[in-house]
Amino acid sequence: MAEETHSFSPDLFGQAHVRAYRETNGERGYHWRGTTILLLTTIGRSSGAERTTPLIFRADGEHWVVVASKGGAPDHPGWYKNLKANPDATIQVKHDVIAVRAHAASGDERARLWELMCEVWPAYRDYQLKTEREIPVVVLERRS
Repeated sequence: MAEETHSFSPDLFGQAHVRAYRETNGERGYHWRGTTILLLTTIGRSSGAERTTPLIFRADGEHWVVVASKGGAPDHPGWYKNLKANPDATIQVKHDVIAVRAHAASGDERARLWELMCEVWPAYRDYQLKTEREIPVVVLERRS
């Protein structure tokens, strides 16, 4: 019987995670602590420089969903602020690099996607309890 060959990388974090993911096309870094990771590259709202962040994601049909939790901090993460200023970004999912446009889910869409994301990473519920802000759920759609 063949053994699964993906590399589980619980030790990766931040820019080390980005580097390992890119160097291996996700062989290292795609699987992380029981979840899956994509790389989101945004344009800095002040600097204009590219910023890449590894994020837990879940596919929802043809879209990718991420959560702007920042561990329940009182302020939104920088990548989310960048997307609010410019919703066009790129993601890398394993070896595929895809141009996307982001929008924050609201209403019934947010409620449904929040539950899906909490299945993937139950700590999101704890993060929401730590902050007064509603944690955004972000939908990434392929650009034409």
